[in-house]
Amino acid sequence: MKKRDFIADDILSKIYQNKYKAGEKIPTERDLAKQYDVSRYTIREALKKLVNIGCIKIIQGSGIFVSDTKYKSPLIYNSLTEKKFKDIESKMIFLKKITPDAELEKIFDINGQNAKLWEYKRVRIVDYQKVQIETTKLPYSYFPDLNEAVVTSSVHDYVQQNDYQISHFITTYSAVNVSKEDAELLNCKKGIAAMKIVNRGILQNSKVFEYSEIINLDYSVSYFTPFNPYSHKYRKN
Repeated sequence: MKKRDFIADDILSKIYQNKYKAGEKIPTERDLAKQYDVSRYTIREALKKLVNIGCIKIIQGSGIFVSDTKYKSPLIYNSLTEKKFKDIESKMIFLKKITPDAELEKIFDINGQNAKLWEYKRVRIVDYQKVQIETTKLPYSYFPDLNEAVVTSSVHDYVQQNDYQISHFITTYSAVNVSKEDAELLNCKKGIAAMKIVNRGILQNSKVFEYSEIINLDYSVSYFTPFNPYSHKYRKN
């Protein structure tokens, strides 16, 4: 693990331990550099990560403060959420209308000969590196004017602009090896380890608006997970 990532995770741990409380100042760059025996540049890189995921804010001339957002979502960060949208580029592979199979009909709770889905495939590029292939389906009836410009920018912005309220996501992770086809898209070797992420987006009206399958290189994710004594007791039996 890089020093900046270790320091960011350690400061996060201290925030969740309430050693650094919401609204309070944490030590200065100089003090942190001395504490971790690294350069101030390394400290700035670690703090930048924490700023990007909303855990701290830096007020020029006043100091570094803990933000009051740590318990609003169990997801602390992943490899993409710590990046600003402007730092993520999308290259579209295709956008087309499809007829759902039986599995997709169940996922989206649709049926009938006229039921259609949008399907798009795009490559996500971060810091000039191709890191992710995303294949996503959305109901055509919800988004009849979906287009290439939307797919290469922010689909979730587009969903909200269409007056749909996003409620939550159900996400599953599994380890995979990159296929030959995906390796060609990602400019990497076939068979290297990657993360497969299956994501189901749910609206506030309980309807599924998005189903995605994602292959991500060099993926990391961190969650805040409360201890569940009932689950622990069940697993012992």
